Amino acid sequence: MSQSNKNNFIKMDKMLAELPWYVEEYIDHKSRRLSSTSLLNYVHDLKIFFTWLNDELLQEHPKIIALENLEKLTIRQVESYLKFLVHQLGNKDVTVNRKLSSLKSLFNYLQNTAETEDLKPYIQRNVMAKIEFNDLKNDQETIANKMEGKILQGKEYSEFRLFIAHDYGELHKDNKKKYNFHVQNRERDTAIISLILGSGLRLSEIANLDITDIDFNKSTLRVIRKGNKEQYVYFSTQAMSDLQAYMALRETKYHVDKKNKALFISAAMGPRGTNRRLTPRAIEKLVEKYAMGFGKPALSVHKLRHSFATKYHLEVNDVPKLRKQLGHSSVQTTMIYTHLKDTDLKEAVEKMDIPEE
Repeated sequence: MSQSNKNNFIKMDKMLAELPWYVEEYIDHKSRRLSSTSLLNYVHDLKIFFTWLNDELLQEHPKIIALENLEKLTIRQVESYLKFLVHQLGNKDVTVNRKLSSLKSLFNYLQNTAETEDLKPYIQRNVMAKIEFNDLKNDQETIANKMEGKILQGKEYSEFRLFIAHDYGELHKDNKKKYNFHVQNRERDTAIISLILGSGLRLSEIANLDITDIDFNKSTLRVIRKGNKEQYVYFSTQAMSDLQAYMALRETKYHVDKKNKALFISAAMGPRGTNRRLTPRAIEKLVEKYAMGFGKPALSVHKLRHSFATKYHLEVNDVPKLRKQLGHSSVQTTMIYTHLKDTDLKEAVEKMDIPEE
């Protein structure tokens, strides 16, 4: 188990200790299909709800909230909670929907999956089934306006990569510490950015990659997607070139123990000089650093993923292939995925390498 997963489970155990027993049972049920990050998000959302409900019921502790209390919840009370998320916590509609989705999932489990010893459901009445999600529909023009200026476009793809590989160091030549740090890590950092822009991988997927996950012959990466689903994702030729350049220097530059299979390594830290897998937060910070220097501070790992998707759609114009490449899943697109051919998907990704005129 990776250190990131261990940390997630430690945080979960701490929060679950403050929640009712049936929440822990529900999370245990979900654990067979979800990653530790997704489980942690569920627990976090449920803790917010039960803390609010505890205050609403004037009880001493969320842990003692009984199933009967959930069964007696009214629609007005649930709507009051959703207003609390908006007005007190400042949550946007999309965040409110996510937290409502967590509650719907819990209540569905209590009503339709869990059983008492006499084979009866934990709750008979499910108020969450009566609550609708916020309508998040936006027209394409609105979405485009929000995204404009926050992603890479046109020649910026190659320019941003070049900035990381070379120009950032030149920009900070007078700062010995920054310059030396960049020289030490430029191949690694270029490979990370190039891989996101050449595959559209998520932050967690990039951070969790092992060197054994790469197949240079097939231009594929083995990734564990949301829901612990294994998938082989294609990456571009430019990403391959940058990965190979980094891999050639990985052991000598970072003095990596051969037992350490993590693809992206941090510089040695601590008295023993231990190398560790680069954490998701560390990857976020390096993207933020380069984005600021490049003059597009709104760039993030997620925006780089958006950049890949935008360019892919403009050049390939095949939404089903794009959905599979990004690892998106929904009831509406499940059947589309089953008709995709891997050879077509590989050719689509390769088109990403056509140079800008």
